[in-house]
Amino acid sequence: MSTFGTLFRVTTFGESHCKGVGVIIDGCPPGLKLSEDDVQPQLTRRRPGQSDLTTPRDEKDKVTIYSGVEKGYTLGTPIGMIVPNEDQRPHDYGEMDYYPRPSHADWTYLQKYAVKASSGGGRSSARETIGRVAASAVAEKYLKQCFNIEVVAFVSSVGNVTMEPMSDYEEGHEDSWLENWKSWWNTLHNVTREQVDSNLVRCPDEAAAERMKQRIIRAKDANDSIGGTIQCVIRNLPPGLGEPVFDKYTLQFLIHRLEAKLAHAMLSIPATKSFEIGSGLAGTRIPGHVHNDPYVMKDGKLGTSSNFSGGIQGGISNGEDVYFKVGFKSVATIGIPQPTATYSGKAGVLEAKGRHDPCVLPRAAPIVESMANLVIMDLLLQQLARKSASDLLDKAGIPKVLTGNLEQEKK
Repeated sequence: MSTFGTLFRVTTFGESHCKGVGVIIDGCPPGLKLSEDDVQPQLTRRRPGQSDLTTPRDEKDKVTIYSGVEKGYTLGTPIGMIVPNEDQRPHDYGEMDYYPRPSHADWTYLQKYAVKASSGGGRSSARETIGRVAASAVAEKYLKQCFNIEVVAFVSSVGNVTMEPMSDYEEGHEDSWLENWKSWWNTLHNVTREQVDSNLVRCPDEAAAERMKQRIIRAKDANDSIGGTIQCVIRNLPPGLGEPVFDKYTLQFLIHRLEAKLAHAMLSIPATKSFEIGSGLAGTRIPGHVHNDPYVMKDGKLGTSSNFSGGIQGGISNGEDVYFKVGFKSVATIGIPQPTATYSGKAGVLEAKGRHDPCVLPRAAPIVESMANLVIMDLLLQQLARKSASDLLDKAGIPKVLTGNLEQEKK
């Protein structure tokens, strides 16, 4: 399927080397002030040819809004946006007519559809994500304007080079270990896109960014590639978003727990291999008395003193920062000759042509942000619909024990 979302529905179209790529958005609230200037900045952050660390394919990724907006405001009708492909080179892929590229989608697409795009990755190319990023810019403007919700993603590791807290938990050394986590939560709570974009790698730690840059250059000089991780934080998210189990009614929109929906969104991005929410795998090595997030009063409302949960409990947001990590594999298409086989099974050697990123991470950060925005926009609209329906009811007789106000009743 090429559609994502329930109430805020996004359908992308186009291939890597066709005339263009784009998106249709259904369900955008009417009355939102919108122009191409709101959409272009994130597309520019995602576009190829930004630096020596990315593919040299020279695309401006200039977006045009074709429908759903009049006199600068959304109409509530489908919004159509298109970005032309201007620097296609389908002739670079002639040798791949005979060879399925190792760890690429050529063979699996052929098995599914009995035909495949003969140039580039077709729909499996990262060019497809342009539509997601364009749609997300619309969602992001609404989320910021109406709820002050912020989403920031950054490169947290490249290969073995990392800026994350790496110390393992040890019994008896909880204090120093917890201090590392508190420092990390502080980083997540305060990091800005300006800090992220201050260097080519998109890592807010300048010292780590320089080491990451050198690792990417080393891979590029060897005609090889390297992977890593992107950390993302969602701030000012209201509590109550997400569903406690799942939507039983349609297979198309099965997963609605917040962390599961985020995982679904992130693992739909090309080259992703893993997803961790909150403490992630580190949380499996920590005893419960340390890992639990106790409740405290914060700024006049209930919050938690720690955030190993990553802002989500029971599939529902709790009002704390939501944070997660996405793992990206090393780019599959590389210039090193690789022993493999043709489609007919004849042994041979493939030396891939074309223009490809030695590391996708610097350009993937805005894509991760985009998918987070699409998830939050969709779940927020669902929660607003539920609340609007509930607010019409007379709730004067509801027992306090059902509303969490039992202490007030005792007083």
